[in-house]
Amino acid sequence: MDCSWSVDKHEFRLQMQGLAEAFRRPEIHRSIAGGPVGRIAVANVQWSHEDNQNLSVPWTVIAGSGDAARFAAVLEATPRDVTVGATAIGAAMEYCAGLLRASPFRAARKVIDISCDGRSNRGLRPWMARDRIIAEGMTVNGLVILDEWPTLDIYFQRQVVGGPDHFVIVAHDYAAYGQAIYRKLLQEITGPGVA
Repeated sequence: MDCSWSVDKHEFRLQMQGLAEAFRRPEIHRSIAGGPVGRIAVANVQWSHEDNQNLSVPWTVIAGSGDAARFAAVLEATPRDVTVGATAIGAAMEYCAGLLRASPFRAARKVIDISCDGRSNRGLRPWMARDRIIAEGMTVNGLVILDEWPTLDIYFQRQVVGGPDHFVIVAHDYAAYGQAIYRKLLQEITGPGVA
């Protein structure tokens, strides 16, 4: 979750509420239940500059609608807990890869989701982090918010995303974030081959 200078308090809230609402949707519950193991593990990270990432919601197993509703409530109540700063996408990717490596779960797929409204302007270049991460078999997907950079999706395709079945979802502004994150989660949970 992007918490850089370009994301104000209202935009941060729209991200958290949009993510929470996505986990409340029955289609997400059905997708989780219909998966190969009937559950997923998720965590939420807030980030800005290269020394500023925080696990704001720890690893949580979602195996049914009750789990999803509790997770959504936690997301919705989670405050912004990193200071604003530059946009260090590469550092955020490396931090998330470390969380996946240390995860207490065995997983068939390991996915890092980067939601962002700008290009990386500090720290490790995203493509360098991506190349190391995908070499370990992880996937990096993106959700771009085009309120400041109208070609951010192209930048993400070239510099950020990678790995098996990677993709980028576009939200044209923060008001569209909720629907975009829902589509993104649905595609990730359902797995490869979903248009």
